[in-house]
Amino acid sequence: MRLADGVEVLELPMRSFRGQSIIHPTLTWDDDTVVLVDAGFPGQLQQIREGMAGAGVSFDRLNKVIITHQDIDHIGSLPDIIRESSHDVDVLSHEEERPYVEGRKPLIKMNRERISKMVGSLPEEQRQQMEALFANPPKANVTAAVADGEVLPYCGGITVIFTPGHTPGHICLYLNQSKILVSGDALVAADGELQGPNPQSAYDIDTALKSLKKLTQYDIKTVICYHGGVYRDSANKRLAELASAAH
Repeated sequence: MRLADGVEVLELPMRSFRGQSIIHPTLTWDDDTVVLVDAGFPGQLQQIREGMAGAGVSFDRLNKVIITHQDIDHIGSLPDIIRESSHDVDVLSHEEERPYVEGRKPLIKMNRERISKMVGSLPEEQRQQMEALFANPPKANVTAAVADGEVLPYCGGITVIFTPGHTPGHICLYLNQSKILVSGDALVAADGELQGPNPQSAYDIDTALKSLKKLTQYDIKTVICYHGGVYRDSANKRLAELASAAH
């Protein structure tokens, strides 16, 4: 889905322990740089390639991946992207997420009890596959850590917004030219409505709710939710409502 010049939302079907759903990585590009925000679930490289081709952007041009946070449906195909690329691909994340993305620490929400609860109702073969995946999650070296308020000099400027809570180092990204917020999992969209973070999947829901206030500092025309897709209906007003209700 094309949202602005050089901004495309990829729509990737994903089957996980929660069933079938669509996730929404963001692709943004200019003449020099192609940036993918989040890398889908493991095994989705071909879907990413096809989504990029549909946007008119060759996979061979991809040179940067920004990871909003460590969850497996965001880092999943990152190792495949790096392996299949014909050149070096820079990987960026917040410093707090770096050791998890790199595999130096276990994914913070993937303890044994949580995994058992998530996959316990799956058929035996699928349960074993998911348990094996969580036991050895994807990982990749982070080229550079990004900081709150940093403006990345790509695609007209991408402002990093540190929004901890869903995970300790979660970030959102503000695309300065198009006034689009790439919200990661800080927000979700459901039934045409923009909603706050999902309490069931947040590491620290109180902190996640408090982080919403930071988003009201930006003039936002459009919100891309990784889960739920695109929200355009008076985004600033809705974000102010969510931030107010969270305090």
